[in-house]
Amino acid sequence: MLNPIRLTLTRAPLARCYVTVTRKATTSKPYSRVYKKASPVMKPKTATATSPTLVESEEPEIGEELTEEDYAEHVPEQEPQGSSLFHDSPMEAPPLNSTGTINWSDSFHGLGSQPFSKEIASILLAPVDEKDIEIKPDGLLYLPEIKYRRILNQAFGPGGWGLAPRTETFITPKQISREYGLICHGRLVSIARGEQDYFGGEDKITTALEGCKSNALMRCCKDLGIASELWDPSFIRIWRKKYCEEIFVEHVTKKTKKKLWKLKSNKEIPAGFKALK
Repeated sequence: MLNPIRLTLTRAPLARCYVTVTRKATTSKPYSRVYKKASPVMKPKTATATSPTLVESEEPEIGEELTEEDYAEHVPEQEPQGSSLFHDSPMEAPPLNSTGTINWSDSFHGLGSQPFSKEIASILLAPVDEKDIEIKPDGLLYLPEIKYRRILNQAFGPGGWGLAPRTETFITPKQISREYGLICHGRLVSIARGEQDYFGGEDKITTALEGCKSNALMRCCKDLGIASELWDPSFIRIWRKKYCEEIFVEHVTKKTKKKLWKLKSNKEIPAGFKALK
C-alpha cells in the first residue's frame, strides 16, 4: 500500500482571450479575469494496478488563442445583436398524447396522405375573380386576406381549418417572422413562415404580429392552389395591361421622382406623393 501523496495546487492570475462573433467579421480582443489565490488542496492519489491514471485538465496559457471548441466551452452562447425571441413558443407536448390530441408545433400528421374530394378541389382551384385582385405601388399583385379566408370557409366549412404556430416569434428592429402550419380537416396541409416589416418601435409589434400571421396564411394557401394565377408571369402581364397603369410621381418632401403602379379605376395618388405631368 502506498502512502497518499500530497498535491499542492495554486491558481495564478490568468488572462484569457475570447473571440467575439459578429455578423460581418470575427475579431479578437483580450479579456482578463483575476482570481483570488487558492489555498493548498489535499488530493489523495493511490497507484494500483486497477485504478485509472489521473489526468489533470490543462488550463490555457497566457496569450494562447482559443479555438472554436474552446470558445464554445468558455463563452456562453448569445443571441445575435439586435434580434430577440418573443418567448411565445407553443407548449411542449408529445406528438400524440393519450387523449388523441395532436401537438401541431412539431407534428406532420396527415401531410400528403391523400387528396381532398373533388368538390373541395374545385373550390380551391377555381379561377380567382380578376376584380378582387389588388396591386401595390411597386407592382406586386395580391389578394386581400379576407378573400383567402372566405375560400377556405367555403371549401372546408367554418371551423374545419386553422392556422397553428410552430415556432417562437423572431423579432429584429425592423421585422418579425414566425412559422405557421395550415390544418384542414385534422390534417397538416402546408407550412410557411410569415414575415412583416414594422416601424415606430415596440408599440407596433402587436399589429405586426397580425400582419405576419396573414402573410403566412397567404403562403400556405399557395400550396392548395388558391389564387395561383398571382404567381403566373403571363397572367400578371395581361392583368396589369388590362387593369393598371404606371404613373410618374414626386415625393412631397424628398423631391425624388419614381414610377408607381395603380389601378385605372383608382384616381387617388399614394400618400406622400404627387403626380407629375
